[in-house]
Amino acid sequence: MAFDDVSAQLAGVVAITVTPFAEDGTIDEKAYGAIVERMVDGGVGVVTPNGNTSEFYQLSEAEQQRSVKVTLEAVGNRAAVVVGVGHDPESAVRAARFADEAGAQGIMIHQPVNPYVALDGWVEYHRQIALTVPELSVILYVRNPRIGGAQIAALKEACPNVVGVKYAVPDPVRFASVARDAGLDDFTWVAGLAELSAPGYFATGATGFTSGLANVSPEISVQIFNSLKAGEFAAAMVLWELIRPFEEMRAANESANNVAVVKEALAQLGLCRRDVRPPSHPLTEVERAKVGDVVKSWGLK
Repeated sequence: MAFDDVSAQLAGVVAITVTPFAEDGTIDEKAYGAIVERMVDGGVGVVTPNGNTSEFYQLSEAEQQRSVKVTLEAVGNRAAVVVGVGHDPESAVRAARFADEAGAQGIMIHQPVNPYVALDGWVEYHRQIALTVPELSVILYVRNPRIGGAQIAALKEACPNVVGVKYAVPDPVRFASVARDAGLDDFTWVAGLAELSAPGYFATGATGFTSGLANVSPEISVQIFNSLKAGEFAAAMVLWELIRPFEEMRAANESANNVAVVKEALAQLGLCRRDVRPPSHPLTEVERAKVGDVVKSWGLK
């Protein structure tokens, strides 16, 4: 898939997969594949294994590689697969090469977790990774508000395969400035804080958004996207209000239960177990009941 094709696909719902675990703690590959197939059947155009919703930092390298393989098998040629990579530069480069050799269309480079990030060092970290896979589309994941348009533009100049930016700083005004300073038309700008923030970011230049909700109801995510793409913000906000309780549960307490809420919904739908790995934690009985009420309100079975 050419860079332009991936760019076009990013202007849509970018679904971040959960990683289902079996009773023995290993990846439940059957459940994983079924959830991914359900996403794509629901209209999702980009699937990202090994994202934060995938419990990326709780997975071993071997598990990350299996996640990529299972995702690619489930997707086939029906959507683009953009693989999350990160950690130290050597590990990220190794993961990027694996994704390329496995047949993925792109990689999303996780925001460096090192507490000491120099702006030029941020550019160099991403440059080292992107240059090792020159034929693969690269999406940046920006969570650090210090990263500006100058850094993103410099990276694009050094690495033409950088085609998209997942912007996850909770500041639409900052986003609007960064996107224009970097080059609004030089990248596909993806709202990186999911459906609740998408309307504000679409109003200032985003053309896609990431989603964990798409594991549970890809149809709702796609409907929200279609409304935003058409400029029908009132229609999008009706659906926004429908999913708001679910997304607010995920975002509460600095997103402590972000993944647990999604897996709980999937468990109640019979699609996978609710198990999460530390430092995530299963929901309480009260929280589980709240998730169940929300899912029922969507009419899911």
